[in-house]
Amino acid sequence: MNMNKDFFRALEALGEENSVETELLIEKVKSAMLKAARRAYPHSEERISVEIDPKTKKFEMYIRQDIIDDEPIDENEVNIDVARTMDPNAMVGGTIMKELDISKLGRMAALSAKQSIKGDLREINREQMLSKFEQKEHECITAKVSQVEPGRGTVTVVYDGTELYLFRNEQIPGENLEEGKSVKVYITGIIGKNKKPVVKISRTHKDLVKRLFEQEVPEIYDGTVEVKSISREAGSRTKIAVWSKDENVDAVGACIGPKRSRITAVVNELSGEKIDIIPWSEVPEEFIARALAPAEVLKTVITSMEEKACTVIVPNNQLSLAIGNKGQNAKLAAKLTGFKIDIKPQFDNITGEEAPEMSPDFVAPVFEAAPPVEEEAEETAPAEETAEAAAEEEAPANEE
Repeated sequence: MNMNKDFFRALEALGEENSVETELLIEKVKSAMLKAARRAYPHSEERISVEIDPKTKKFEMYIRQDIIDDEPIDENEVNIDVARTMDPNAMVGGTIMKELDISKLGRMAALSAKQSIKGDLREINREQMLSKFEQKEHECITAKVSQVEPGRGTVTVVYDGTELYLFRNEQIPGENLEEGKSVKVYITGIIGKNKKPVVKISRTHKDLVKRLFEQEVPEIYDGTVEVKSISREAGSRTKIAVWSKDENVDAVGACIGPKRSRITAVVNELSGEKIDIIPWSEVPEEFIARALAPAEVLKTVITSMEEKACTVIVPNNQLSLAIGNKGQNAKLAAKLTGFKIDIKPQFDNITGEEAPEMSPDFVAPVFEAAPPVEEEAEETAPAEETAEAAAEEEAPANEE
């Protein structure tokens, strides 16, 4: 009985450790013990049964034996005289359930049972992990920081009793995550679904910004306002292009919110990251000009629709603002729109001549049909080399 009590205590602890209900665990233990017993008694496979009852602390194994009046030829038979020592009412031709000593199953059988239970637990944990997170792929969840590893910088967060790992390269540069603090993370995916699932989370992914706006802006959540594209340099700046399906709803105003409450909530969650909200346009020239905000754009010329390239003319005093610190504004605008952007000043710094694109006689290339701007712009679309060269000549401007 004491051994049984120890068994049930261990069973309960195992269930709590693996977040598995005791009833389910009992079924798995039964199955494992049956496999082990059938290995120890290979000729009695269908005659062995296991009984586990946590209420009465009963843990017993039986083998069904046929009662005969002769000498038994194997463990599946028992002589009538022996049978009557267990059951006085036993009769020849009947059966009797003989209790087996579990401790005598043998080392190999015990090892087999242990491995089987471990395998079952892995499968249960896999199913539980998938059940909990599969519907949350590409969604934002709120988790609590439980541990920050000083050396590698890995942060352990807990969501619904499950530990997840936020690696340094998925953390916003410069932010300080403290133990006990609630933090929003984006589930980028689940790898190893068929074996050992690992939930990948991030705070640098651009779609985290989209999910945060969905949580803060009812018009985005219900579909009235649509997020067309996002470009991001985590910890520094994000540009998000929005469009309203309802002409009576201002997409940019909806994202900013009363007294800037909505955008402030998103900025605070991203540790102060700057956010530019850009009104999307199906006209590429308009969208590109808006994407270079806060800089003023005088003219946008699409030079190749096939290669998605354009030239943008800005006032000389706006050049550094259009390019941004280390080319950041131009790069983000390129990612947002999907166009390679060549930024030029209105007047040449050496000759003083005005850019030819500004001439009344300039004829812009004509394209048969301009394809719509893709919702997800290519993240690798760079600003043109001329823009980067100009960035080196101009002193970088502080972006608002």
